[in-house]
Amino acid sequence: MGEHLTLPVPETLYGTYAVALTEPLDDPAALARDHIAHHTEPPLRDLVLGMLGSPMLTLDQRPADAFPPLPRDLLAAYGAAAPDLEAITSAAHLIAVRAAYPPGRPPAHEWASRAVAGALAAIAGTPVVDVFTPRVLAPEHLRRSLPGPDGTVRLTDWMLLPHTAGPDGFFVTTKGLARFGLPELQTENVTPDLLEPWGRVLNGLAHRVLDLWLAELPGAALTADIPETVPVGLRDIAAAQGTGDPEDREALVRLRLDPGPVLTAGEPDTLAPLCAALFGGRPCR
Repeated sequence: MGEHLTLPVPETLYGTYAVALTEPLDDPAALARDHIAHHTEPPLRDLVLGMLGSPMLTLDQRPADAFPPLPRDLLAAYGAAAPDLEAITSAAHLIAVRAAYPPGRPPAHEWASRAVAGALAAIAGTPVVDVFTPRVLAPEHLRRSLPGPDGTVRLTDWMLLPHTAGPDGFFVTTKGLARFGLPELQTENVTPDLLEPWGRVLNGLAHRVLDLWLAELPGAALTADIPETVPVGLRDIAAAQGTGDPEDREALVRLRLDPGPVLTAGEPDTLAPLCAALFGGRPCR
């Protein structure tokens, strides 16, 4: 078995958000530009305004029935509030905010499209739908997810960990790494007692894998390599949540590249020892 996994590098990544409207906005690009200029701090402000003035970011406003219907059931499953669902269902118009950018730092396609969608939603007083997930972004969550002056974000604001039950445990997968050009992580047969701690491990592992991936991209062409065995530590888990941890305890997680492509993380019989190695006397069940 090789020491590295070779992953494809997409040429372009896309961020797509939908803003539900009761009535169309006059010149949404100008409205967004003014709102961003007055309510967004640099350096994000400069990035977004630059994207707004280029073909890399587009605003497409149409009657709602001219777009494919937004998935109400999935939005509800991912926590949409009833008033937001009603506003989306009854919307007469939608604005699709789309941005394109090569993979790497910063993920300008996501930052710019989310910021512009948030600006338009703030003006109209209506919900924003993150089409990738899909889920409704509450205004406070949307603002918190965007980078501050230091350019940092919490990965957990951009990624979910949905799970489904199976005969031998839960199937857990990330939903968010593909925003950055990576395959999603997945783990099969997670027992109920390990669902919460293994979810924390996957958050930290996603943070570490994303850092490894981004470090490879400047010299990458069509592919980039990441290690087959990746250390994940308490500091990675904390960093994914936007916090710190004074302990540097780590454990090794083996990855496998499967069709999809997806990255399978850990085997069922390794999950409990990994959680115990990381969390020690802390609750890991």
